[in-house]
Amino acid sequence: MLSHHQIWEAIDTLAQRYGFTASGLARKAGLDATTFNRSKRIGPDGRERWPSTESIAKILAATGASLDEFMSVVLRRAPAPARTIPLIGFAQAGSGGFFDDGGFPAGTGWEEVAFPGVTDEKAYALEISGDSMLPLYRDGDTIIVSPTATVRRGDRVVVKTVEGEVLAKQLKRQTAKTVELASLNPEHPDRTLNLADLAFMARVIWASQ
Repeated sequence: MLSHHQIWEAIDTLAQRYGFTASGLARKAGLDATTFNRSKRIGPDGRERWPSTESIAKILAATGASLDEFMSVVLRRAPAPARTIPLIGFAQAGSGGFFDDGGFPAGTGWEEVAFPGVTDEKAYALEISGDSMLPLYRDGDTIIVSPTATVRRGDRVVVKTVEGEVLAKQLKRQTAKTVELASLNPEHPDRTLNLADLAFMARVIWASQ
């Protein structure tokens, strides 16, 4: 049987593993910043407060961790070895030879990095360069991209055009013919692209902080 202490300790451990404080993880998961505070774990009447399954699901989505990884932390099992995934500089991604027609990593020009919790065999990492994606992504940040993940309105995405331009945006709307993308940096304009002009669009499943 799982204990109150085990669950909360697992949340703290997962936050540290992915570079967050407890409040930072809550914000990343779209929750109130105080949701995971230690003061919230015991009620005024002394009764234990447990995190909801919805909160845990949002944690996994925010970090890109799998349920197996979370349960390994809960049960104090050794986590699965970090898988090696391809890494490329964001500026380089626009050149040819790094992706196939489906937006999957291809070729031999990739570096590789070990990264825990990534189970998508097609996932890859991009290193941000420049300030065009401030304030969300800074120069030197790493984002993990999944070309197999379902993309929905509001998701952060990496888009590559057939002309080789690579963009990190937020999906506002997709129609049968166009994709509307919101800029992450207010100093840069939103974009509307014809689907015919897209090489691929992939969801960002994790970003370093």
